Amino acid sequence: MLREYIEKENKLNKKQKLFVIATIITISGIFGWLYEFFFYYLNSGFKTFYMRGGNFLPWINIYTYGAFLIILLTYQRRKHPLQVFLISAISTGILEYFSGYILYEKLGWLRCWSYNEEILNFGNIGGFVCLRSIVVFGISALLLIYGILPILIKLSKEKDLKVLLPISIILCSIFLFDEIYNLLITALFHLPRASTIYKQLGFHYIYFTK
Repeated sequence: MLREYIEKENKLNKKQKLFVIATIITISGIFGWLYEFFFYYLNSGFKTFYMRGGNFLPWINIYTYGAFLIILLTYQRRKHPLQVFLISAISTGILEYFSGYILYEKLGWLRCWSYNEEILNFGNIGGFVCLRSIVVFGISALLLIYGILPILIKLSKEKDLKVLLPISIILCSIFLFDEIYNLLITALFHLPRASTIYKQLGFHYIYFTK
């Protein structure tokens, strides 16, 4: 399956593309949440689990942006794993740096991460990006391009999308509505955000200030 995926064009119709896109939105955001959830548990010395992201559901948006950036830049280079790794590591590192820098330094929002206060932060630049993060992103790109994406393409071609497509769209819509609620609706109608409710329930959050 992998050799066929690498060597062929893998043309998809509209429904197949929609299934793949919706599923990647869901999977990549969940992957990012799980990665950060367990990393900060490690960072705490295996003492405390911290909630990450600002949603009710386990999903972090920047990992979805990164997933599509990886696919856009490396899918056509999938015959060359080293190129996929390097391009993905560099491009997502740039995305991470400027996302953190603009949100905190230019817009004055709460700092969502700071490698100044984390373990394994060699190559740290301003607390916004470090060598460990871009290596993890590069490895994750290999998993995405050579693991998740070929499986989704194969499913879209061989399985009945009358079942899979509605499921993927519903799941994706739930996560996106959760995101929209916490980013926009709460601000417009002065409703409590997920982080506020979770804190009231006793969950731990990390807040960086430097």
